[in-house]
Amino acid sequence: MEASDNLYFSKEHTWIKIENDTGTVGITTFAQSELGEIVYIDLPNLGDEFEQDEVFGSVEALKTVSDLFMPLSGEITAVNENLLENPTLVNDKPFSEGWMVKIQVSDLDGLSNLLSYEAYQKSINK
Repeated sequence: MEASDNLYFSKEHTWIKIENDTGTVGITTFAQSELGEIVYIDLPNLGDEFEQDEVFGSVEALKTVSDLFMPLSGEITAVNENLLENPTLVNDKPFSEGWMVKIQVSDLDGLSNLLSYEAYQKSINK
């Protein structure tokens, strides 16, 4: 993955890529590697609204289920339907084809609560 000025990370291991006022959301390489092979993903519906740090879905791996936390407040504008039939895309390509949802960001001020790539790497390498 390439570090980018418009890519931010939550402490709950989700990432968001900001383009204008749209955010693409997924889980990090670290998160998917800790979970192992993902076998099922529960994602929200179009139009659902979430606050920052609110649970928006879950991922099920062979031995565990983990909640997904929304990195910024917003409304769901797209869901990656490909994950419903091929959830391992999250393992194989978490920052490209493995994205989960797109949101219309309602509060960009929430970016101050997120980590840069460098800060996130430090947080997982403690």
